[in-house]
Parts: sequence; structure tokens; C-alpha cells
Amino acid sequence: MIKYNLICDKCKFTFNSWFSASSEFDRLKKKKLITCTYCGSYKISKSIMSPNVSRIEQIDKNKIKIKKEVRKKILEYQKFIKENSTYVGEDFAYEARSLHYDKKKSKTIYGKATQEEINDLDEEGIETTTIPWIKDNEN
Repeated sequence: MIKYNLICDKCKFTFNSWFSASSEFDRLKKKKLITCTYCGSYKISKSIMSPNVSRIEQIDKNKIKIKKEVRKKILEYQKFIKENSTYVGEDFAYEARSLHYDKKKSKTIYGKATQEEINDLDEEGIETTTIPWIKDNEN
């Protein structure tokens, strides 16, 4: 099937119509079976049109693929962090300060902190890194 934008040569009305093949328009026009839907004239021409080539499905597949790759990488980081760090939960800011000011302790921690707490730690010269955290059961 092919869709054409048609124009009436008499009244300049434009409309669309579907044909089984590109040659079908010429065959039906020759037999005067195509008429203007507005004025009834048989003088119909194909107007200039661009094909509607949709890449949305491919773009969506690419986005899904990228999201899966990013999710996989985040989960790998999370696994590494869990295996090599101590979870301190909501006490992250307190524990980060303790580690920073008590130079004897040397361990890595992870946990939760508000943006305000992260800003305060940064102002004190305590380096932190924030990564997105995905729950294990999330899709």
C-alpha cells in the first residue's frame, strides 16, 4: 500500500488517498475513477510529498539497550561497593567526618546523605562521590 497526497487541478483542494501500488494511481486516473472529494473534478494530480519513514521503533530499541547497559554497569558498581565498603546507612555524614578527622582509621564507607550534608562535607574538604542507587528488585 502507498499513500499519496493528491491535489485537485481545478479547485486546488488537497486530500490523501491510499493505493495498492504506485502504478495504481495512474491506472485509476486514466479510467476517471479518481475524483476531487470537494468539487468532483477528475483533474487530480499527485502533489510533492516526502515519505513517512519512521525510525521511532529503532530509536526506542536503542534507548532500551542503552538503559539496560547503564543499569548493568550501576549494579556492577553497587556490587563492588557492597563487597569492599561498610554500609553506615543514615549516619554517612557523621561517619565520613569521623574517618576524615581521625587519620588512624582507614576504610571506605557508603550510605545515605542529604544534598545539604554532602555540600557541608564538601565545604569541609571531605571528598564524597554520589552514584545512582538501584534497588535489587527494580526493573
